[in-house]
Amino acid sequence: MIEEREMDMLSPFAAKAAESAGRQVEIAPDPVRTCYQRDRDRVLHSKSFRRLKHKTQVFIDPAGDHYRTRMTHTLEVSQIARTIGRALRLNEDLIEAIALGHDIGHTPFGHAGESALDEAIRAYWSDFPSMDHQPPGFRHYEQSLRIIDTLENLNLTMETRAGIGGHSKGRNDLTAHDGEPTSTLEAAVVRISDRIAYLNHDLDDALRSGIITEVPEMFDVIGCSHSERIGTLVQDAILQSLDQPSIRVSPKLLACMNDLKEWLFENVYLLYPKIYPDIPKAQNMVKELFEHFIQPNNLPDNYPGIQGAVDYIAGMTDRFAIDTYAKIKLPSAWKV
Repeated sequence: MIEEREMDMLSPFAAKAAESAGRQVEIAPDPVRTCYQRDRDRVLHSKSFRRLKHKTQVFIDPAGDHYRTRMTHTLEVSQIARTIGRALRLNEDLIEAIALGHDIGHTPFGHAGESALDEAIRAYWSDFPSMDHQPPGFRHYEQSLRIIDTLENLNLTMETRAGIGGHSKGRNDLTAHDGEPTSTLEAAVVRISDRIAYLNHDLDDALRSGIITEVPEMFDVIGCSHSERIGTLVQDAILQSLDQPSIRVSPKLLACMNDLKEWLFENVYLLYPKIYPDIPKAQNMVKELFEHFIQPNNLPDNYPGIQGAVDYIAGMTDRFAIDTYAKIKLPSAWKV
């Protein structure tokens, strides 16, 4: 019944559950849920998703209770994306599945931890000059797919996997191309919503922390408060994308979003490690954990070799990484 409703009610550009390319391992249909609803539930009930509540978004171990974590970021992306998707008559279940799973591969300590693990892996492989290919590194979206396919074997649909694997932009500007459906239009919605979410909540957290004290007037075109900025960008994306085969943002607001992103990099993301010395400490902790766990017999069972060390460290929460480091590095008499 739900699949029939989707065929009748959703946009011609939407991904319909009845037309899914399926899973890597086919399973019997569920009598109540579509394939995308099952994807959403599989991500939601996974251990990797639960651990996001104790993983850093930007601010490591903040004193206040209202700073974002990787979990709250994920929920904000999901809600923004569903709002856009509902207005455009896209498949909200697929959008939610992609949004909930898009960051499950993130390391402890946010992007600082990700870059540290990437550096540690590349440094290890640099000792093998005979390699005839690019040394491997670490990218959280690739780790998300590894969790989905191997570590937790969630066996998600091809559409959800493609959306999770293609969501990340890093520091690159958003362009009109990012709204094109390289896999599905629902994936493009999540890609745009991820940027809308983090630009606004990172700005909000930076103001709360005092690292910045005001927002330049040049960004007032988006709005003068957190809710206004999200509302402006969401409404613009909806109006620009109605009955279109891509997700669009007006040129004026797209340029403003890219300028805001660069301003945050210069005034928050790159400045924060300089004025908060625990960032380099956290990064060194990740590197030392990697150096420890690549040694023989140091990993728990079921985590073999170099890839096992990467999987084990990437899956850690902030507090588990700190506890593990203390257990390895500190004499037992010093433990609190």
